Amino acid sequence: MRTRSRVIGGVLAVSLFTQLTACGTLFYPDRRGQIDGRIDPAIAAANAVGLLFYLIPGLIAFGIDFATGAIYLPDDSYSMAPEKLQEAIGADGVIDQAKLKAIIETETGRSLPLDAPRLIQHNGSVEQLAAFGLRPAA
Repeated sequence: MRTRSRVIGGVLAVSLFTQLTACGTLFYPDRRGQIDGRIDPAIAAANAVGLLFYLIPGLIAFGIDFATGAIYLPDDSYSMAPEKLQEAIGADGVIDQAKLKAIIETETGRSLPLDAPRLIQHNGSVEQLAAFGLRPAA
């Protein structure tokens, strides 16, 4: 009886572990929100392992990664140094949307709809700035 419970516990532990490692959303949470791009072969292989052992959870892992965009490789042409965005921040700490849009367009070559009604803006904190190595200027 003891061996049987150890085997069941081992199988359960392995199955839970493979599901934790089979999702690009857990490996690269910073990739979430991408719409398209090249598929990361390492994430696709991790999700495929989930497909080999457990069909439904593997499909769910692929679905989550495609839905969140975490399966796509990041494109370096869309990234820029945070210091370049300092020009868009006024003396009172308010972000000038027109300046921000112009800076992003000149640096990346992409025009972002900063006035779109679906745009969600988050207010940050001093701790978040410190995490990125930035000092609050306002």
